[in-house]
Amino acid sequence: MTAWPATRDAWKLTTFSGFEQLPPAYARLFAPASKRDVFETLPWFLNFQKHALNPGEQVRIYAVGRAADSPLVALAMRVPARPKNWLRARELRSLTNFYTSRFAPVCACTGPERAEALAVLAGAIRHDSPAWDAVHLRPLDAGSELFRETVHAFQSAGMPVHPYFCFGNWYLPVAGRSFEEYLDSLPGKARNTLQRKTRKLEKFGIGRIQIVRDASDLEPAIADYQKVYNASWKVPEPYPEFIPGLIRTCAETGGLRLGLVYINGEPAAAQLWIVHGGTASIYKLAYDQRFAEHSVGTILTARMMEHVLDVDLVSEVDYLTGDDPYKKDWMSHRRELWGLMAFNPATLRGLQKIARHMGAHAAKNVFHWLFRRPAQAPVAAKTF
Repeated sequence: MTAWPATRDAWKLTTFSGFEQLPPAYARLFAPASKRDVFETLPWFLNFQKHALNPGEQVRIYAVGRAADSPLVALAMRVPARPKNWLRARELRSLTNFYTSRFAPVCACTGPERAEALAVLAGAIRHDSPAWDAVHLRPLDAGSELFRETVHAFQSAGMPVHPYFCFGNWYLPVAGRSFEEYLDSLPGKARNTLQRKTRKLEKFGIGRIQIVRDASDLEPAIADYQKVYNASWKVPEPYPEFIPGLIRTCAETGGLRLGLVYINGEPAAAQLWIVHGGTASIYKLAYDQRFAEHSVGTILTARMMEHVLDVDLVSEVDYLTGDDPYKKDWMSHRRELWGLMAFNPATLRGLQKIARHMGAHAAKNVFHWLFRRPAQAPVAAKTF
């Protein structure tokens, strides 16, 4: 843990090199009970830190508050391994990868206080030593006020910001509907196909569906999930312990909904859903292609939807990452997740990145700003 002198009165910034170092006050900032999004919680980050870091990478958590024991905003970042090529840029990146469907600064405040805390945090990162050439955050909800405040915070620290599109995200506001009411709202073709395939599976009595929620019989369920995944079209997991670790974590926190379809006793389809903060997130889907004719994936999605609507009574179902066409059949709304890169104009490699991502004209303007020092910092190419 290191403390950084506050650049503004009454603010204190502290950094930690791992989630296991967080004192109780800081751990509470990531407490699952206070977070609507599972991707902001301490269990999520602990599993990520344990199973999804690359060799040589380190975690760094920046936290700011009015006092050392009252953190209000935190940013979980990853420090890359020391590059072998000294010419390579030093980039500070969010503690995310393809397993992460959303990311944001974790906050316990709103309004002007949050905006000021973010500005203090961005200023601290800008003045870190040794200097970062670039800061890379992704994926963030582009429609949120927090996204706009984060962009402005790095701009106010004198770092040009380049926002960019990551992916679309389809979701369903439930609005209190039961599963039957939801089913009636589906397109006729999708509804008829689902009912026909379900009747066929039930008629022959060869299918069984199980939804695992807790630690009982968890390890056999994980083994069946992996068996289905390995027999599917999906590429092998680059971090093989991450998903089993996530399933165990969700079982411990009460958010696990692991659905399995068995055909004649063999695992044929598997889906990992996570229920947290009133949202059911559809996290992983797979089916054994030998059983494709039975539409086991579609049938399991319907059964999982029935469970989260009628048993969990969630307020939203989220299909998470991607604009896959089939998601439009199940969801009704779409939002966009964007990334942002903030560049340090005080370093040569930072200027090179400005020229690469924002154009030579922007780099030239920043260069003049550095040496003429006008009253205002350079602004981003795009403002939200």
